[in-house]
Amino acid sequence: MTERDGTLLGSVQRAIALVDIVANAQRPLPVKVIARQAGLTLGTTYNIVRTLVHEGFLTHEPDGIVLGPRFPGLFPQETDGVFLARIRTALRAISEDLGAAACFSRWRDGEIEAVDLVEYPQHPRLEFWVGLQHSAHATALGKRILGDLETEDRLDYLSRHPLETFTPNTIGDRTVLLQQLDAHRCASVDVEEYLVGFNCLAVPVQAPGLIGSLAITAPADSAPVDVAQLVKRMQAAASRLSLSVAADRLG
Repeated sequence: MTERDGTLLGSVQRAIALVDIVANAQRPLPVKVIARQAGLTLGTTYNIVRTLVHEGFLTHEPDGIVLGPRFPGLFPQETDGVFLARIRTALRAISEDLGAAACFSRWRDGEIEAVDLVEYPQHPRLEFWVGLQHSAHATALGKRILGDLETEDRLDYLSRHPLETFTPNTIGDRTVLLQQLDAHRCASVDVEEYLVGFNCLAVPVQAPGLIGSLAITAPADSAPVDVAQLVKRMQAAASRLSLSVAADRLG
């Protein structure tokens, strides 16, 4: 092997290592974090990332690097990074299409887990993200998942999570909450139930091994919309996401 061949091989190995790091990350990664995990200098990492972005294997997001549109051919099985890239792509599209912040949560190991959020630049920054696992009863994201659970799982979750009051609109009575969950099977809403000044609408996303919720959030004083049409557009986006995730998981 010539010296040039060895240099090229080393470059390829480093590039693969960076893609692998991103593919196994649960959140977008800043380049500095990727460099530290790879044991490379920041300059070298920036150069490799720039090339991988140009070739479509990685994508720049405001909060870090995620896998790009060419990632399916690299990973025959779903990884955390592959899942995140699917979710981020769907959230970015629906946020731009509907003009609202878009977010996704899922049922995992007996808890409701926040996965990702794409904010809408024209709207105030959302502050509820960290506490979602303790406030599912007050958010459309959480209520949608609770509504799609088996009865045993739903009651078990509610027995472990008191219905804390966040605003005057929060549902604090378990019977009332269960009635609402049973009554709304296609979509869930919260009208200033967790944050005063914000409304949220969520639809289900389901695939093998996945019970998820796709939602948009907007200021309560936003212009009136046709909710039925909005639900249809969100359901279409959720169906596309469900198919993508199912394809990854079933090969």
